[in-house]
Amino acid sequence: MRIAPPFRPVLAAPDMPSSAASHASGTSRRFVVAIDGDDTLWHNETLFQDTHEEFRRLLAKHVDKPDAEIDEKLLSIQRRNLAIYGYGIKCFILSMIETAIEITDERIPASDIKILLDFGRKMLTHPVALIDGVLEVIAALKADGHTVWLVTKGDLFDQEAKIARSGIADLFQHIEIVSEKDEASYRRLLFRQGVAAEDFIMAGNSVRSDVLPVLAIGGHAFHVPYHVTWAHELIHADPSGEIVMLEDLRELPGKVREMAAG
Repeated sequence: MRIAPPFRPVLAAPDMPSSAASHASGTSRRFVVAIDGDDTLWHNETLFQDTHEEFRRLLAKHVDKPDAEIDEKLLSIQRRNLAIYGYGIKCFILSMIETAIEITDERIPASDIKILLDFGRKMLTHPVALIDGVLEVIAALKADGHTVWLVTKGDLFDQEAKIARSGIADLFQHIEIVSEKDEASYRRLLFRQGVAAEDFIMAGNSVRSDVLPVLAIGGHAFHVPYHVTWAHELIHADPSGEIVMLEDLRELPGKVREMAAG
């Protein structure tokens, strides 16, 4: 197992090896199956939503503004800050502080800024709760002979700590933490690991991060929706018409078996 740093030099990916040899010999096809972390393997967004609600209540002491206006302001500032702070709790907390300062015209007291910082500490040390069926899914994929990776994005320190608290790090043959999940990051990952895009499957709750970029490079992907999704990750339509949705992660091993048999 290796946890990779979030930034890598951009490399031109050569032609990847193909699984044609396994087809020719009649053996069952084997895939590298990567699974997202936040809200696919463990619960995450609900923690953000609960903290967001506490943030609204805190601001209500200082301003009389509708929740929608506060939410829009926070989301706008988060999007602006992603390029600076990256994804994760630190960006969320710093964006809340910035939003609070702007919304209150710099009137928010230091004592309430301290409360916002305490929100972040609680989030960063919150227990990690696995989603039902995760252990069975990983075991089934490995029993079928597939290689199973964990591919997640966000702040390196936060994600490393969360993976450690999850208790499942040793179940994966490879763990990758990236600052962004886009076509370039997936190409670099597959190039470094010597995996052909056609032999790569990604499963995750975000169409924007886990599905569309993988399909774009010639891989396979499954969307596994979580009941709450951060607004930044929302895609309101299927632009490709190729998105395959699973109702539950426990459907993944069966889908992969169908692909391997085909």
